[in-house]
Amino acid sequence: MRKLRVLLPLLLLALAAAPAPAQQPPPGFRGEFLRQFGNSMYKFIELAEAIPEDRYAWSPGEGVMPVARVYAHVARYNYYYPATSLGVPAPGGEDAESLEQTITAKADVVDFLRRSREHVRQTLAGMTDEQLAAPTRLYGRDVPQWAVLLQLLAHMNEHLGQSIAYARMNGVVPPWSQ
Repeated sequence: MRKLRVLLPLLLLALAAAPAPAQQPPPGFRGEFLRQFGNSMYKFIELAEAIPEDRYAWSPGEGVMPVARVYAHVARYNYYYPATSLGVPAPGGEDAESLEQTITAKADVVDFLRRSREHVRQTLAGMTDEQLAAPTRLYGRDVPQWAVLLQLLAHMNEHLGQSIAYARMNGVVPPWSQ
């Protein structure tokens, strides 16, 4: 009995100090999209922060988007797809199209990426499963609304590869691969 009085408080203390299990994303498309989108946005933002500001104007050739523009382009389309195919406008009248063309400072570009990430998360959080399955138009085709989010992710990953190449051409190793 004496051992129990000593061990029980220690056991309770150990259980109280143990970390809570990580919150699991919802099942199905919603959860998988959030995992994939979160991973890709994490890499985008990490890479955007790793590239020195003086390289944000760098471009691999004439007529090719510079570093800052690639990041701003991805952020813009994180607003564009929800607005044009899901009926979810940018919050606060954010003019993503203009920002894509005009912002060049590293801090502004990274902030634009972060805001666009939150917009996509909020867009999905506001959609029911029925809405995800409902039809919409994307590039002239009839598709379920979840396909718009899939296109958003594919577009983003295409430019993530481009951004990784840009970074390596400038001597920057992606932070997650070091």
